[in-house]
Amino acid sequence: MSAPPVYLDAATAAPLHPVARQALLAALDDGWADPARLYTQARRARQLLDASREAAAATLRVRADELSFTPSGTTAAHSAVLGGLAGRRRAGGTLVHSAIEHSAVLHAAEWHVAAGGTATSVPVDRLGRVDPAAWSAAVAAPGVALAALIGASHEVGTVQPVAEAAAACAAAGVPLYVDAAQLVGRAPVPGGWSVLTASAHKWGGPPGVGLLVVRKGTRWESPWPADERESGRTPGVVNLPAVVAAAASLRAAAADAAAEAARLAPLVDRIRARVAAEVPDVEVVGDAVDRLPHLVTFSCLYVDGEALLHALDRRGFAVSSGSSCTSSTLRPSHVLEAMGVLSHGNVRVSLHRETTGADVERFLTELPGIVAELRAEAGVVGL
Repeated sequence: MSAPPVYLDAATAAPLHPVARQALLAALDDGWADPARLYTQARRARQLLDASREAAAATLRVRADELSFTPSGTTAAHSAVLGGLAGRRRAGGTLVHSAIEHSAVLHAAEWHVAAGGTATSVPVDRLGRVDPAAWSAAVAAPGVALAALIGASHEVGTVQPVAEAAAACAAAGVPLYVDAAQLVGRAPVPGGWSVLTASAHKWGGPPGVGLLVVRKGTRWESPWPADERESGRTPGVVNLPAVVAAAASLRAAAADAAAEAARLAPLVDRIRARVAAEVPDVEVVGDAVDRLPHLVTFSCLYVDGEALLHALDRRGFAVSSGSSCTSSTLRPSHVLEAMGVLSHGNVRVSLHRETTGADVERFLTELPGIVAELRAEAGVVGL
């Protein structure tokens, strides 16, 4: 009998939290009506929506009227960037962002540039951390409307100096947008930001729910056609059952976050140490200490990234990659490229609430042989 599959790609999507499943099923019965109407079923739906907003806002320690639900984390990121720029168009037309932002943010930046705006990319060091001096200089330049900094790298796990970046933004009078998709529900989010986004399926909520938080006093203007829903911040009817499940699971995940971090961080330390010791010609990337508790990335020289992912999948391990050799992209990960680290044969392992020590041990036991087999097939031997 073959061993059960091991899912190790929580940074893309965490398995559905049991609380999310419970809440989703309950809300399917009560949350199907339009919350904007006045009849009984609609009022019940409105109660569910208001309670979900209050719960999510309390978890994030923000006001309920600062938080909107969006159809995805990507939509939230686009709204954060484009809305932040639109609200500050009188101040200038420049967006400052780190070189390792999520593609959703970079695509919004490209859209802004195509429309006549400008964007300044701030470099990172070899550990994937933004350069504080370069960041401070960039946000202090004339004409900066908005700055965007990912809270922690989704590819290598390095936590960014958000508080320091926020202080530089405050000194320059520039609002800071933080993409907190990998932090919310897992780790504390530093203060000082003006706009924040997150994505429910990263913490074990259902896919198709994003969070957009715009703090009071922030100049932000919807970049979309007018719509009265969600305080005018995002168009369309929300998927209410999914929103209810997202808010309930966020509260549950946040309550367990410290304990989960304490449980998962040593497992990630074990992966970092064992991979470096037992797989020749491998580079473990990202900061070893100031990092997300559940994520580790390494790159294997002389190995095709797509072949490695398929080989791991055949052995029952679901992982992801940012290398140049994956079916989703024909070029190296922009994050690894910006860091100046090895991108070939790249593997990202991200753990979750169901990951066990036995799962990690099995992965570490089988990985060296899988890499060796692929290198032998490619004619690379004697390493």
